[in-house]
Amino acid sequence: MANLQVNIGALSLKNPVMTASGTFGYGLEFADFIDLNRLGGFVVKGTTFVPREGNDYPRMAETASGMLNCVGLQNKGVEYFAEHIYPKLTSVDSNVIVNVSGSSPENYAACAARINELEHIPAIELNISCPNVKDGGMAFGTSCEGAVSVVKAVRAAYDKTLIVKLSPNVTDITSIAKAVEAEGADAVSLINTLMGMSVNIERRCSNLSIGTGGLSGPCVKPVALRMVSQVAKAVTIPVVGLGGICNATDAIEFLMVGATAIEIGTANFLDPTVTIKVIDGINEWMDKHGVKDIHEIIGCI
Repeated sequence: MANLQVNIGALSLKNPVMTASGTFGYGLEFADFIDLNRLGGFVVKGTTFVPREGNDYPRMAETASGMLNCVGLQNKGVEYFAEHIYPKLTSVDSNVIVNVSGSSPENYAACAARINELEHIPAIELNISCPNVKDGGMAFGTSCEGAVSVVKAVRAAYDKTLIVKLSPNVTDITSIAKAVEAEGADAVSLINTLMGMSVNIERRCSNLSIGTGGLSGPCVKPVALRMVSQVAKAVTIPVVGLGGICNATDAIEFLMVGATAIEIGTANFLDPTVTIKVIDGINEWMDKHGVKDIHEIIGCI
């Protein structure tokens, strides 16, 4: 059996396959379909310091080879997660990672500090790039100064593995990646969704309640591959690649351009067993090509 083990900072993953926040609930919702223990890790839905209602409906729209969403980080807050969800996750033999968002550096830090107290949560993914929140997210993720302000505040409050999720809606993603690396990020993940829009010509309005939303799915994969390749060459910390991954071939492409691990997002909606199929597919490809260790192909392009 080939070695699929990889490291993200101090985080040890049994294989490079994880899930993307917002597409996997709290993981528990998928336990009837897959063995969560087989995953390298999974990122639970976006969590904020205080509860959020999210955006009004409609907030999802189908597109060619993808989907748009403007859910807006609906969640019951970090205290609810700590008291009601976390106890159900402590027995899972995988890395449970919490996606953290907020409306100010101090707000992010307060949420991260609470999660820091939870023994069985070894990492957070800092969402500075969500395009669906009017009072934060996008503004922080689209400039070096904004990104640094959040990472600096969170790093002071959080001492476990810190992954920073980057926005693709920028001119130069490498400069932001290097800026968060300098402030203590242990890894970066990319890409988050691309800003998009869908129009209803009968009603003469957007198909989304706030006009625009985040585009995900197979259609974003070429952009994601390009950005992951660029960032992997620009930083020394691990890169987690995501964006349109639907099968093992997609995952291997991301690994080859420099991703240490990958996240599967929208494909979970189409096939709740896709993560396991990707793990098995990577194993099969490695056996077929005589690759004994996953590191032989990471960054080979």
